[in-house]
Amino acid sequence: MPEDWAAVRQIYQLGIDTKLATFETEVPSWEYWDASHHQSPRLVCELDGKVVGWASLAPASQREVYRGVAELTVYTHPDHHGKGIGKTLLSTMIARSESEGFWTLQSVIFEENTASIRLHQKAGFRIVGFREKIGRMDNRWLSTVLMEKRSEKWE
Repeated sequence: MPEDWAAVRQIYQLGIDTKLATFETEVPSWEYWDASHHQSPRLVCELDGKVVGWASLAPASQREVYRGVAELTVYTHPDHHGKGIGKTLLSTMIARSESEGFWTLQSVIFEENTASIRLHQKAGFRIVGFREKIGRMDNRWLSTVLMEKRSEKWE
């Protein structure tokens, strides 16, 4: 993914700009991002040779007992929303993560991001929690929905 970082960074920034995707206010450096995410699987989706979406996993915890639990992140370029890119990235990440030993994927999604919540539900994620007013952005409290998908392979 280092070769795709410029495109990934741009899509990440566009997500930040929506104020619906993350509490982050700026994209971190490649070095920080790389160190805070699992090396594999990492995915990009290309159309006509151009990166239009990406997905990655970050450790849910540093504790060994949670080694198979990861926080999933999926971003698509706004010009390509509604074209099935998020669905493709999500289904591919689920399959790849299972084959690499992950048994639970979790996503933390802003309550207002109903499109992402629906996308995750269609992919088999379930809502397991709600964190009311968990963080502030632009002088307003935001709530998040915690979703997870347990791999059937690891039951």
